[in-house]
Amino acid sequence: MEKLDLTTPNITDENVQKIAELFPNCVTEADNGKTQVVDFDLLKQELSDNIVEGNKERYQLTWPGKAESLVTANTPINKTLRPVREESKDFNNTENLYIEGDNLEVLKLLQETYLGKIKMIYIDPPYNTGKDFVYKDNFTQDKAEYDEDAGNVDDEGGRLVSNPDSNGRYHSDWLSMMYPRLKLARNLLKDDGVIFISIDDNEAHNLRKVCDEIFSEYHFLTNISVKLSEPTGVKMSHARQRIPKLKESILLYKRKNTPDIEPSMVNKDRWDQEYKTVCLNISKEELGLLKQIISNEDRTSREKEIAENLLNKIAFKSAASVCKSETNSDLDDNWCFENSYRIVRLVSVVGGAQQLAKERKRSFSNKELPGAFSIITPNGKMYAIKADFNEESNIPRCKLLFSDQYLQVNTGDFWPDIKTTGLDNEGEVDFKNGKKPLKMLKRCIDLIIRKNEIVLDFFCGSATTAHAVMQLNAEDGGNRKFIMAQIPELTSKKSEASKAGYKTIAEIGKERIRRAGEKIKEDNADKDGINELDVGFRVLKVDSSNMKDVYFSPDNTQQSNLLDLASNIKEGRTDEDLLFMVLLDWGIDLSVKIERRVVAGKTVYFADDDYLAACFENNLNKGFVKALVAQNPLKVVFRDNGFANDSVKINVEQIFKQADIEVKVI
Repeated sequence: MEKLDLTTPNITDENVQKIAELFPNCVTEADNGKTQVVDFDLLKQELSDNIVEGNKERYQLTWPGKAESLVTANTPINKTLRPVREESKDFNNTENLYIEGDNLEVLKLLQETYLGKIKMIYIDPPYNTGKDFVYKDNFTQDKAEYDEDAGNVDDEGGRLVSNPDSNGRYHSDWLSMMYPRLKLARNLLKDDGVIFISIDDNEAHNLRKVCDEIFSEYHFLTNISVKLSEPTGVKMSHARQRIPKLKESILLYKRKNTPDIEPSMVNKDRWDQEYKTVCLNISKEELGLLKQIISNEDRTSREKEIAENLLNKIAFKSAASVCKSETNSDLDDNWCFENSYRIVRLVSVVGGAQQLAKERKRSFSNKELPGAFSIITPNGKMYAIKADFNEESNIPRCKLLFSDQYLQVNTGDFWPDIKTTGLDNEGEVDFKNGKKPLKMLKRCIDLIIRKNEIVLDFFCGSATTAHAVMQLNAEDGGNRKFIMAQIPELTSKKSEASKAGYKTIAEIGKERIRRAGEKIKEDNADKDGINELDVGFRVLKVDSSNMKDVYFSPDNTQQSNLLDLASNIKEGRTDEDLLFMVLLDWGIDLSVKIERRVVAGKTVYFADDDYLAACFENNLNKGFVKALVAQNPLKVVFRDNGFANDSVKINVEQIFKQADIEVKVI
């Protein structure tokens, strides 16, 4: 039977195959054991109209170690993720993940399962201020060599080393740390996905160039400015006083050049799927149907949906005249929703509506705001429009709720109402040290994701991103999911967290999610469906492979380790460890439902209903296999030495082949 590979994808080999499909003449044999390599001289010529001779100067960002960082990104690893139930919350039912380990290894391990599936990434990496730690990525060294070279390794054997500004490769080391992580992160994004990156002036210029190279400068969306909590001064030798620094940045890039994300950052999913940008005249038939539905007090849910859709059409048709007649605005006569104006549902700016209500001494009822729209004009003004039905005249109409510059904070690239760190008085829990404000993360997520998508944060720190996802889901009934990744970086012995017993940043993040989830449920106890809100998370930890070295290199087995052939699985690894290893290798979502069943006296794990069946017990016989086939799984996996004998193993393979079930072994 075919064995599972159990290593992360070799991105270099995959890229070579892609080039071979386009330019087969540029791929040749190699003398270093590889099947194929690229003849770069020929490839350069294929991509040029002129004769290529030697290296030429070109516009690019380079630094010592750049080539090595690219190799680091592409080098496969054979590590795994081990589930930790005791540190998880609602392990069996949650769809959220908290992964503890070096985020470069995490990103590599996620390549198979989450390739092109992440809608949004937010990261808050080290700013390289001279006081930060950075990752030292050298997977070829053993532990002793690493300790000697780095001289500063945490108790977990982590890769964090200090990067003072006196270091001769101060910027280079930071760039070499960021480059492979961003390359791998890009692979995980959906075609219409985006990445937000918080940064300050120390490396903003370099980060922008790196992202231009990885994501393309044409996929840059905007640089959002966020107010600093504590303004800092900058010394100026010819100035009479310091020039205070008042802001930090959030760089925003999209994955591909698709129309799904507009430069104004309007959520395209809402635009296309729910509120079509077309102006339609309502027909007499539709008007009659609308009047009939509205006058019927016992309306069905389907009739209510029809009525709302018709009113939406009216809102799009009437919004221009309403704005012009009731605001005396400078809107031009050539109103065009498709090219110039952006329309989104008002749910994302309810906070602005409430603030405006206080200023105008007018309250907006709960019945008034749902179903309203924000119309954003080319000059940045925002108008709130609501369609309703005039009972007296029996005709549909549009009503202007308000218009104000205050609401621009939700669409512009300057967010003065948000501070970079510290309290924001919204959904606070007991953990407050150094986290990004919840309000900022909620706004980033709400700009991009409406309902059922995944948010990834691989520098998650105290897990504000996870908190924001849960908070938004509670507010609008969404089903967004999060994947958090954090190295178990040691907390300072002098910190309050350390004194409270939290040894690592990862421990703080997990406890933050637990407390935030409970508080969100408590604050929304009277809300329908709040008990179904997913505030759990599965904890997975990066670890060495579950398999002994003999699994990956059986040809190199020596007499001294012949005993390893009796079992190629490391001691102390559980069946659940093996199951998650298989999920990773087969590219199955790590948050799928897992069920244990007893089939013919053997324990079988079923993942994602009956998509995968895994049994790691011994002495499997033909009767068990027939009973398992009756469960109708699509894929099955066993231990290679788990069969009663070789004859059973041969028969098993034929049984599964006839049932059209894919089978592999470890």
